[in-house]
Amino acid sequence: GGWVLLQNCHLGLDFMDELLETLLTAEIQNDTFRVWITTEQHLKFPITLLQIAIKFTNEPPQGIRAGLKRTFSGISQDLLNVSNLPMWKPLLYTVAFLHSTVQERRKFGPLGWNIPYEFNSADFTASVQFIQNHLKKIDIKKGISWNTVRYMIGEVQYGGRVTDDYDKRLLNCFARVWFNESMFDSAFCFYTGYKIPVCKTLEQYFDYIQLLPAMDSPEVFGLHPNADITYQKNTSADVLDTITNIQPKESAGGSGETRESVVYRSAEDMLEKLPPDYVKARLVKMGALNSMNIFLRQEIDRMQKVITIVRTSLNDLKLAIEGTIVMSENLRDALDNMYDARIPQVWRRVSWESSTLGFWFTELLDRNAQLSSWIFQGRPKVFWITGFFNPQGFLTAMKQEATRAHKDWALDKVAVHNDVLKLTKDEITAPPSEGVYIYGLYLEGAGWDKRRGILVESTPKILFVQLPVLHIFA
Repeated sequence: GGWVLLQNCHLGLDFMDELLETLLTAEIQNDTFRVWITTEQHLKFPITLLQIAIKFTNEPPQGIRAGLKRTFSGISQDLLNVSNLPMWKPLLYTVAFLHSTVQERRKFGPLGWNIPYEFNSADFTASVQFIQNHLKKIDIKKGISWNTVRYMIGEVQYGGRVTDDYDKRLLNCFARVWFNESMFDSAFCFYTGYKIPVCKTLEQYFDYIQLLPAMDSPEVFGLHPNADITYQKNTSADVLDTITNIQPKESAGGSGETRESVVYRSAEDMLEKLPPDYVKARLVKMGALNSMNIFLRQEIDRMQKVITIVRTSLNDLKLAIEGTIVMSENLRDALDNMYDARIPQVWRRVSWESSTLGFWFTELLDRNAQLSSWIFQGRPKVFWITGFFNPQGFLTAMKQEATRAHKDWALDKVAVHNDVLKLTKDEITAPPSEGVYIYGLYLEGAGWDKRRGILVESTPKILFVQLPVLHIFA
């Protein structure tokens, strides 16, 4: 009649099958017996076990208001009155505000934290405990040792989870800006409208928190307003993805065109536009041992692989739809994805990421056009660097070329430099005397001032800015 609690079951998936077997075969006499399981989301978690279970999910609250409410509902009046020092309550509130901020930044993905950390209430409790102890020991004349407080919060309590250097910098920045003498000033605020309230009871705190905005601007967490567009866009993309994944896959009845015929037509269309295979003999003529040509050959090999796979699977898909050959797992996947305008798994494995099938196929033609013109019309004046499989390899080849041109240079002493020009790719008339011109790079999270050639703040509602042509040299 007791309870069994199994924690972190995503780490022991093999045992889950055994557990399911035990639960289904055991004769449990007592009605009050329960098995509790805690787990993170996991793709391989046994679905049958999920189906017989009642599920609870525990999500962090959305927004500063909800976050502070949850944090303060875990605080007792005794804790509020634990110290008579005037610094105690503002410090407690600031730690609670920091706790909500670090959790809320997670929803912005890589813009919020490079790695999504599991900050939880234990971090908050430990920080509060530390501040309580610190205030007991301080000398009133000297006041709080801010360096200690910042170090404990930014490096130990919250910082102990953080493994990325830039995330650590961000956390220490929050600690530096919020935890100092000025926080006791009446003019201090975390962001316009977010002050530290002066309250004596928990009720007063709840009344104040209730007055905070329901929706927070990303600037409260130190992000640009554009971050919200990215968040909203990703959320809606997730919802739409889920809807597309669960829509029925059977052919529609009625007069509408069937899925198969739609995909068949699009496969024929793609096959028509698909470029022919490459002619390797051209490469030998160009000088097979030149470092740029070696790079070109590697790119062509990979491109050839993509073209071959696409051609084979499209032809097979047409035959499978006609019923000449059996519809395999891969072909079924290609059919589903092409109908949803997504990239089939088999193609994505050997190629590049793209948002839809249309964009992906256009990019295939563009990449192919660049490589073909390089073979047949000679080296381009300006390279589309994002059209290569291995842009790093391209820069290395350029470095080797420069090293060979200067007899007294050693490859490991040569570094890559770049200048951002004021020209677009159409204004370039001749290649540089040394190095290469490249285009196709975008900035995210900043704008570009073309006239002064410097980074500036992003313009509202513009997420990506195209850089002009770069001159890269060694």
